[in-house]
Amino acid sequence: MNKKLGLAVAGAVMAFGASAANAGIIIPAGDWTIDIGGNVNAYYTNTRYSGSLFNGSAGPGTDLARSNQVQTGLLPSAIGIGGKTRQNDLDIAFQFTFFTGTNSSDGVRESRAGDYNSINVRQSYLTFGDASWGTIKAGRDLGLFGSDAILSDMTLLGVGVGAGNPGNSTLGRIGSGYVYADWIGQIQYASPNWNGFSFAVAAREGLRNGTLATSPVTGEDKTELGYDGKLSYEWAGDFSGKVWAGFITQQHKNDTVAAGNYRSRGYELGGKINVADFGLVGYYYDGKGLDGQTGGQLGGLQFLSNSKTDDKGGYVQATYKLPTVGTKLGVSYGISKSDDVVLATGATDIENKSWIVGAYHPLTKSLNLVAEYAQQKIDANGQAVGALDGNGKARTISLGAILFF
Repeated sequence: MNKKLGLAVAGAVMAFGASAANAGIIIPAGDWTIDIGGNVNAYYTNTRYSGSLFNGSAGPGTDLARSNQVQTGLLPSAIGIGGKTRQNDLDIAFQFTFFTGTNSSDGVRESRAGDYNSINVRQSYLTFGDASWGTIKAGRDLGLFGSDAILSDMTLLGVGVGAGNPGNSTLGRIGSGYVYADWIGQIQYASPNWNGFSFAVAAREGLRNGTLATSPVTGEDKTELGYDGKLSYEWAGDFSGKVWAGFITQQHKNDTVAAGNYRSRGYELGGKINVADFGLVGYYYDGKGLDGQTGGQLGGLQFLSNSKTDDKGGYVQATYKLPTVGTKLGVSYGISKSDDVVLATGATDIENKSWIVGAYHPLTKSLNLVAEYAQQKIDANGQAVGALDGNGKARTISLGAILFF
């Protein structure tokens, strides 16, 4: 698959070693080469809920004990159209990628013949540059901070946590191991590759902060850009791998709310290695005003806490590919902690952790069968009378398939 096809699909295939790494439709068009590809996936998910946070209004539904769904996994179904050429000693390219889901519900309406799921254009960017000095990217694409964490997550081929809810995707281990990189309007510079070393920095769209329990605007003007960056080293061979370090920062101006003005910031450290049929990933992040834990299944969204929360977390993952059969078995554990989360009911400390085990079998070079079990536990410790307090568990079994083309 041509890497210009799109980070989400290409990353899912190549970072996890799936068999569809060479998929894609290449079309010569004059001076241009057009690349078309993507994925389609669907899963049956059975989720059982328990605990005070997942019953009643604080949970995914009133007194909901179980949810059965046919839905899209962490990676929405997608089709990407990209093109590249060489002009005036410059490599230039463009990319559009359209994502959609299987669910017919948008959380409010149900559809049997209509269209209540959505098409989401998560990638629309141009690039220009040269191998001698680097590449400029302008447009919407996956953010730098947290990108390697999600592209190294085995559940990118599956479901992870967050099943049983409406929408075009589940969560993988977003919010219980890493903060979502998100799809951000940005102007990015990526360096050349110097024997495995490279870096990238970006000025990006400023995101308003605010809790889901109140409003995503909270009186904040979008006057400040955000900035993120990443330094990495990657090597090949019998003992291959990658290590990286990244940062993110954005100033928030909230003159009309109690939170006042503050700066969100964070750093990350990660690495992954592959030896024979074994793979190992380790990741850690730390920051202030970085996360968006809500006390429900949804967490790990950038800057939605409406305050200078104290955030940290990470995950570890181990995989093993069965010889001859090709099935990849994996297990991962992750945790995210956010202290002083401002919700409508008062400040709360929230811990979101999960165990996930999975089996990913390449039935053909394009088609992978997936089976996963995920157990998510959330603990909320309210700091005032009436503040969110309690715990909840969500246990999900998922079975399905993902097809790359």
